[in-house]
Amino acid sequence: MRILLKQELCYQTTNTKLEADVLHHKFIDIAKEFSKKLAIHDFSTNKELTYQRSLIATLLLSRVFSKMDKGFIGIMIPTSAGCVLTKIGVLMSGRIPVMINYSTGAEHNAKYAQQKCDFSTIITSKALLEKIECPYVEGMIYIEDIMDSISSAQKVRAALTAALPGSIIKKLVHGGKEDDTAVILFTSGSEKDPKAVQLTHKNILSNIDSVTPIFNFISEDIFFCALPYFHVFGLTVTMWLPLCHGMKILTYANPLDYKKVCTIIREQKATFLVGTPSFFWGYLRKSEKGDFDSLRIAMAGADKCPDSLRDGFKTKHDITIFEGYGATECSPVISANSPENNRPGSVGKPVPGLQIRIENYETGEKSGLGEDGRILVKGDSVMKGYFNDFEQTSLHIRRGWYDTGDMGNIDKDGYLWHVGRLKRFVKIGGEMVSLVKIEDVLEKLLPEDAQCCIVEIPDSIKGARIVAVVTADLEEKKVLKQMTKQLPAIALPKIFLVWETLPKMGSGKIDFRTISETAREQLSRKSVA
Repeated sequence: MRILLKQELCYQTTNTKLEADVLHHKFIDIAKEFSKKLAIHDFSTNKELTYQRSLIATLLLSRVFSKMDKGFIGIMIPTSAGCVLTKIGVLMSGRIPVMINYSTGAEHNAKYAQQKCDFSTIITSKALLEKIECPYVEGMIYIEDIMDSISSAQKVRAALTAALPGSIIKKLVHGGKEDDTAVILFTSGSEKDPKAVQLTHKNILSNIDSVTPIFNFISEDIFFCALPYFHVFGLTVTMWLPLCHGMKILTYANPLDYKKVCTIIREQKATFLVGTPSFFWGYLRKSEKGDFDSLRIAMAGADKCPDSLRDGFKTKHDITIFEGYGATECSPVISANSPENNRPGSVGKPVPGLQIRIENYETGEKSGLGEDGRILVKGDSVMKGYFNDFEQTSLHIRRGWYDTGDMGNIDKDGYLWHVGRLKRFVKIGGEMVSLVKIEDVLEKLLPEDAQCCIVEIPDSIKGARIVAVVTADLEEKKVLKQMTKQLPAIALPKIFLVWETLPKMGSGKIDFRTISETAREQLSRKSVA
């Protein structure tokens, strides 16, 4: 039986607040309350840790980290118990974790983070570097070596400390304030160089407060966690949220191992699954009837969820995929559909505690109901700013409002409709054309499992050309004729490029930047030939 709160109750609880002001103190409270309960089952290493053992491990690590340089410490570890414990240990030591993307260009990302945030030490895994063939970067320390260096006496001391009352333990580790930076995360870089986002303890805890009543999270929930913790969707939703409620976390470092993921969910009876649409497509293809029977919620985010994906899960598993919307700068959840309030195609209603303003992209005036405009957000989960980048911070946060750079509208019932990045609009013949809208139309005409991405390629004569990149052969004339029924002539793709796959970020998001650059190079070679 699925127990759900009524939406009225959700809004009555907007002022509820997790007791601890900082994340690592909240973890201590939870670890003491649920000491014997299994906290993390790591399926990459097949290790199981109770909350008590997890607390001991974080206390051990915090003492190690407290001897390192103050300030930032980089973390480049896959989704695992090791990553969870390292992050908490860094906070307990009074340092600030900088999460580094290891999925693509790990060496470059590590050096970029060091340069951007001016630090040296990076906690990483020897096994990871070997697997991804990343060379050693100056300042790297292996978590394997750290664990091997811990003595029996240190383990006994940590165990004795963990046995103390939570109030005393909190005095023995770093304290801090709710407005202190809790993590540095980098934006995806799908459009330009990543920015270093500073999220505070208050940002993350308030976001957890906001989404908890919508889905009625309880300690008995079991979270499946495969999203990378260097991405805010994974960090807040699949690490801090379940930890703050004393849930069991099932970690697995490879979200692309679709069959294994389905097996874990089935055997462990997970109740909550989140992912990007590209990951959900893989789960749909590799799953069997009954694999997802235990799920209470399946939530898709980071990219638009196609109707065909929703229909596929409903038909095969009788599972409703709920779509949400967020941003790294908002910790991340801005809006979400839920069992009580679901409008497929929208990204749901704004979460309690956040204000959303839709603003005309030219005049700056507030847009009317159903009228597209820039999406602005205000609330406690909005970041403190981009680290060491006053210019970008001032461009994105004005009078307390964070400009997401996205376009959307709010309908008469309060649902938010995301229509794409402002950068994914192109002006042709004086008209604003949405590349996302073109994708929506084309996606419905593609063969099953095929994907598409619409990009704009500059044209010296016409100003711009709309190019469709697809992963299936098409009868172009037939497809264009069908698209004409829903789109004006200026919005029709002028060129179709067929690729085997679409490049994606480590988080599973479509890599628009790489697609645009590759398509431009491909067309340039054709024109020369």
